[in-house]
Amino acid sequence: MCGIVGYVGGKEVVPVLLGGLERLEYRGYDSAGVAIVSDGSLIIRKTKGRLQALCDMLCGCSLSGTVGIGHTRWATHGEPSFENSHPHTNCAGDIAIVHNGIIENYIKLKNWLAEEGAVFVSETDTEVVAHLINYFYKGDLLEAVTLAVARLEGSYALGVVSERHPDTVIATRKDSPLIVGLGQGENFIASDIPALLEYTRDVIFLEDKEIAVLTKDAVDITDEYGKPVNRESYHVSWDAAQAQKGGHAHFMIKEIHEEPRALADTIFPRIINRGINLEECGISEEFFRGMQKVNIIACGTAFHASVLGKYLIEDLARIPVEVEIASEFRYRKPIIISGQLVIIVSQSGETADTLAALREARRHGAKILAIVNVVGSTIAREADAVLYTHAGPEIAVASTKAYSTQLAALYLIALKLAHLTGQLDEQAYAHYVETLQSLPGLIERILQNKQQLARLASRQFSQNSVFFIGRGLDYVLSLEASLKLKEISYIHSEGYAAGELKHGTIALIEPGTLVVALVTQRALLAKTVSNIKEVKARGAHVLAVCFEGSELPEGIADEVIALPDTDDLFAPILAVLPMQLFAYYMAVEKGCDVDKPRNLAKSVTVE
Repeated sequence: MCGIVGYVGGKEVVPVLLGGLERLEYRGYDSAGVAIVSDGSLIIRKTKGRLQALCDMLCGCSLSGTVGIGHTRWATHGEPSFENSHPHTNCAGDIAIVHNGIIENYIKLKNWLAEEGAVFVSETDTEVVAHLINYFYKGDLLEAVTLAVARLEGSYALGVVSERHPDTVIATRKDSPLIVGLGQGENFIASDIPALLEYTRDVIFLEDKEIAVLTKDAVDITDEYGKPVNRESYHVSWDAAQAQKGGHAHFMIKEIHEEPRALADTIFPRIINRGINLEECGISEEFFRGMQKVNIIACGTAFHASVLGKYLIEDLARIPVEVEIASEFRYRKPIIISGQLVIIVSQSGETADTLAALREARRHGAKILAIVNVVGSTIAREADAVLYTHAGPEIAVASTKAYSTQLAALYLIALKLAHLTGQLDEQAYAHYVETLQSLPGLIERILQNKQQLARLASRQFSQNSVFFIGRGLDYVLSLEASLKLKEISYIHSEGYAAGELKHGTIALIEPGTLVVALVTQRALLAKTVSNIKEVKARGAHVLAVCFEGSELPEGIADEVIALPDTDDLFAPILAVLPMQLFAYYMAVEKGCDVDKPRNLAKSVTVE
């Protein structure tokens, strides 16, 4: 979950590293540091806190060099501190490393290395790797790295430099993302593409246990046994401007505004001759027709999208679906039938628990369909089939457009399955496909009323607890609405099935407590209204989210957010947008760091 950048070439390395780290700061911001090979010596500069603290430290200094590595940290082992900041070095200080991941056997290695004379100065698992490379170093840095990583258990993405090899950067990975950027007379490493786009769009995605040796004129890749590997490069189609704020105050609000375009890019290319075409994903219509059961596996926001996928597939296609939290799936004894479809959902395609769940499902003989946003990511490469969302780069930690495009992908799958299995006739199928195509335009209309959400937030940001309630698809949406609010505003919130509130949680409703009632499922309106009356009777302040012209009883809600009218089935993909805006404006009113919420990082590449 940390940011890694490395460079070897002809440019001054400090600006390259700091610029790359700035574009990766969403991956970690507890501390930051760089290691530079300068005039034959290895120089380390690091500090606790945000990247700006490191920039201030380096501002005006005479540190010069053309080879180096940099790091922004999201703490796993040891509190944020100078000693725990990366880069870490061996005792002599002539080998430095940066690391993303978790070394699971570091205590055993640390004890052994201490007996061999290593002196440790940090609480991290990472420092063990620096001393381990030093232990095996006999003049060949590649050999030392190869022998060292063979002893590591867990996950890692590593960048290594040494003053003894002043023209070289070594990189390797296992279960944690790392890419190589290819330039002219310069080469790069990074944990994510945005760090490199200013310099190159040609990248290589390293596979597990591969080791890359970078000089300014060459990149040589070997496998864990030292055998040379030929790896195809990938040309990134989006540019650096898409990873910038573009005049918006925060990435999150920019990405909310990009949702209509992202939805259109995800939906429209898959609709051909008024029908849904999923041939690109690599699963035949015959396989879809024969499916008996589906498992969907994900974490966090992607899990909430997956729960909606369950409702859609079961309702439309009448195929049973189990939704699994990836971190739970991998540690129990799942019942997977050989040949059954497992859908894996991940924005980054690198989520550690989700990737491990994919591998567990494959071990049971499942066919894997991945819904991911990042082309060439590990999950995309290891899946049997991929349905890419086209959200573009998502920088804000709180997911918005990636969630909406995951929903769009699941709608496409559910409707396609329902049509292939005969559960939807041609008329109903055509109606739903046409409605799906109308969603980007309807979301544009919602964005035009965003100031209503801003005004609401200005009155409600002092709330201690907020409750989101709904039934059916509205209940599923309440889970994601609650998560958005709590993760960026730090306001306690819960999403509840409206009928479940009275089974204990209603005891928390006090006069003035904000309850957001999602009322978009017209068949369940009367039941949800009864639940709203229950909280109103206990003094709750109710915000209702419903369709324009909805038949809500007069006075049932204190405030109403009206959505453009459409079929109830598609309400979640519309109603999530005002919930994202509400969370955003609540966080802004509280003065929170919207794009970098505390304790969180964008890509969760550790367990």
